[in-house]
Amino acid sequence: MATARRALSSFSEKLANPANMVQSYISRSNDPYLNLSIEHHILQKSPPDSVVLFLYTNRPCIVIGRNQNPWTEVNLGILNAATQGGRIPKDTEPPGIGHVDLVRRRSGGGAVFHDEGNVNWSITCPMADFTRDKYAEMVVRALRKLGIERARVNERHDIVLDQGHSKRNADPRDTHRTPYTVDDGTLPKPLKVSGSAYKLTRARALHHATTLLSSPNLHIIPQYLRSPAKPFIQARGVESVSSPVGNIGLEITAFQSRLQEEFASMYSKFGKQAVVEIVGDEHLKIPDIRKGYDELRTKDWMWSQTPQFTLTLHLSDDIAIDVNVHHGVIKAFDPKNGQSSTTTIDKVRSVVLDQKLQDIHDWHEFLKSHTIPWNQESAIIADLLEKFMPVPKLSKV
Repeated sequence: MATARRALSSFSEKLANPANMVQSYISRSNDPYLNLSIEHHILQKSPPDSVVLFLYTNRPCIVIGRNQNPWTEVNLGILNAATQGGRIPKDTEPPGIGHVDLVRRRSGGGAVFHDEGNVNWSITCPMADFTRDKYAEMVVRALRKLGIERARVNERHDIVLDQGHSKRNADPRDTHRTPYTVDDGTLPKPLKVSGSAYKLTRARALHHATTLLSSPNLHIIPQYLRSPAKPFIQARGVESVSSPVGNIGLEITAFQSRLQEEFASMYSKFGKQAVVEIVGDEHLKIPDIRKGYDELRTKDWMWSQTPQFTLTLHLSDDIAIDVNVHHGVIKAFDPKNGQSSTTTIDKVRSVVLDQKLQDIHDWHEFLKSHTIPWNQESAIIADLLEKFMPVPKLSKV
């Protein structure tokens, strides 16, 4: 026990030591809540002038951005079926990979799918030194040294693999073009293998990104990241941009080692050897990390952070209902464009107004327990809410 406490104390001390200008950590944990909390701890506690590389691989999970709407970004009905054994939405095949976590991170950006074939890298650096391409270019240099000559940074700061068939002359030092780059809009499109997100503070910048090395789930990722509710929602917040994706085809350990070497070379000007350490589940005992971990796992963080949106339910050709939700709470449930209300709609409205979505895990059960009588119209409303606005229970693992 004393040895464990000393090790944790050593991590915190090294992280915060102003003399440690270049630091590098690899996590042995696959817990997304823990890895994101360690990453946030690094952002908060590392010295203002330091640069820190953090590498981690998560178990299967969907990670959405700080300002995103899970009902527009994620097929929550499938997630519910996978995690809770619930009803599978019509015309949708059940996922075949078992439990999948749903996580809202603290940075912006879009929704991504993580699994054991996807290495996540993050750099925490001084805000004055930050650009959105700088560290993606570092990763491209590492990939090219591993033989991936098609890798480059695109105009969205993502890393892609060019799919051009003919090889042309290109400057090997140019991280934004390869011998296989084709003109914009020309087929074949490059495959996205790494997408980025950022969190910027007054003094520090966090740039973190995915890297698809050998994911076994490429075929099923689109099912998880295609929401059936999206066409019926008007929302504020950040929407994800869909792109064709692919695997790089590298072994994880080789990629991590090469990236650490590229990072150390990039900052060799400091003249001191980089601190290189392993972190893991035991770091959950650090109070600040535990606090961040517990916050990410709360219902309020996952659901109540959602920006305002309106879902339109089409009960029939003549009747539609606008459901307005603000920070996860239903604020309006009204017929659209002045259409006449019905007794059933009025009764449903009376029980759902000011209701937190996060507390409803079965719309049929919820409405049956509150709405009398139960009739065809109330069943249709329950079916639509279950299809377009389900709330899977968060993991207790």
